[in-house]
Amino acid sequence: MDTRAETARILVEFLEVAITSIVFHKRVYPAGAFERRRYMNAVVHRAKQPELRDYIHSSVNALFPFIQKGLVERVLVIFFNKDDNVANERFVFKLGMNQSSSSGSKIEEADLEFSLRSFLIKLPTSENLTKPLPPDCRWEVTAYFRGLPEVGTSKEADVWIPTDTKQWQHLPEVTPIKSMSSQPLSLQLFVEHPSPSEPKTGHV
Repeated sequence: MDTRAETARILVEFLEVAITSIVFHKRVYPAGAFERRRYMNAVVHRAKQPELRDYIHSSVNALFPFIQKGLVERVLVIFFNKDDNVANERFVFKLGMNQSSSSGSKIEEADLEFSLRSFLIKLPTSENLTKPLPPDCRWEVTAYFRGLPEVGTSKEADVWIPTDTKQWQHLPEVTPIKSMSSQPLSLQLFVEHPSPSEPKTGHV
């Protein structure tokens, strides 16, 4: 497996764990819906419910060929108010695959995992940077691509459909959580909230 494929594999595995951790710490489901595990020598949580676990797993693993090709710009976990498609909070993983890492020397897997592990340790302590979610909120995994083959030309591309999420009208408030930069991969994690000047939504 070449360097870029190996980096993509490690990143996809990490994203599955990190997204599960975000959903756990946002208390979208009861704590009993998760079980404690160790990953990269850090305590993490794994979803017990097969539907939840499969949704996260399939969503992230479908990104593998696009991450490997450097086509994925951002992976988001978006939390919505229950009655509309306006985001209440967005966790953003911004990815950068080093163009020179497609071939050549093998990456040091231990070094990359050590860097990614720091994100998993940071997530539980970042709750004070986020806001409480409204009751009965919903959430989804969304990816932003630098480029994507046309639907019908690629089995991998056919998995992804355009999102109907309503975009904020103003630049969001951005709070950095963690970042890293290495030879094969650069990664930033930050959380976004609507600007105070964002029009309020709701129903009378």
